[in-house]
Amino acid sequence: MAHSEQSQTSENRLLKSEDILKVFQVSFFAMSRLPSFPWTFIEEDLQSDKSSEIISEILKQTCLHPLCRKFPPSVRFRRLFLSELIKLEAAGCEPLDQLYDALAEVIGAEESSECYKSYLLPGGGTISLMENVALISEGTTGLVTWEAALYLAEWALEHRQDFTGRSVLELGSGVGLTGITVCRCCSPNSFVFSDCHSAVLQKLKDNVQLNGLKPKTTPEVRVEELDWTSATEEQLRRIGADTVIAADVVYDPDVAVSLVKLLSKIFSCSSPEVLICSTIRNPETYSGFKLQLEKAGIGHQVMTEPVQQVFPYNRLSAIELIRLHRPL
Repeated sequence: MAHSEQSQTSENRLLKSEDILKVFQVSFFAMSRLPSFPWTFIEEDLQSDKSSEIISEILKQTCLHPLCRKFPPSVRFRRLFLSELIKLEAAGCEPLDQLYDALAEVIGAEESSECYKSYLLPGGGTISLMENVALISEGTTGLVTWEAALYLAEWALEHRQDFTGRSVLELGSGVGLTGITVCRCCSPNSFVFSDCHSAVLQKLKDNVQLNGLKPKTTPEVRVEELDWTSATEEQLRRIGADTVIAADVVYDPDVAVSLVKLLSKIFSCSSPEVLICSTIRNPETYSGFKLQLEKAGIGHQVMTEPVQQVFPYNRLSAIELIRLHRPL
């Protein structure tokens, strides 16, 4: 092989390694399912190079990264992640003391019901969220980030002009991923996070503050209790939203009925842009939501344009984003 060809091959391999390391970092801090990590690439790398350099680099980008010290994923997740790295190392590369030191640290750490998930933004910056380890906790699903919230955040990053200079209301904000992304990247004039569960509201306030968003700044940010069954037109007029968004709020037939009643009140007060993003887990429930919209005279348009993949989540999930139209 000519020298130039060898250089090109080395360069391509370096670029590929950097891409893989980035995937490991993004997936680690978002606590993605371990089978989704590109372990096969690491196995292939170790077959051709018996040094522990690639595992050392993965450690630097994950467990030994400053972000992990400040906002660590759960103890159990880090322990399982390090165990997978040790399996690879045991397959034939040089022993790496740092790997076992990191494992010893998490083995001795106390488990908690809460952990941090961090999401890396394009162009730099990170959103870190305190979440509950359990999917359902304290009687609510609002203490974790769901897939539709990630998709809607990606859509917002592609359509920043839909939020720039506008007053935005988010319904059912949960732990805050979508709203914080909009506030950090899309330059809204103001943003109201909302929910009705006391534990969710407290976690939401903590996460908003954790990510440097404060009242009386730009954008002006508020966290409000908004009960869909008792919200008044006066309250909605006071919020005065130009854009209304919601993600993963259509998961129960009774909740869908309350949501449509609230949307009817919102449309009776003003003419905002309304975007609802849903993971379709139960097609019957989702069809029922659309039927309720139709009965209320609220039209909808399915948004089908692709979005750039920014955050790690299951791309095979059925996720639909709709834009609502004010009743005639």
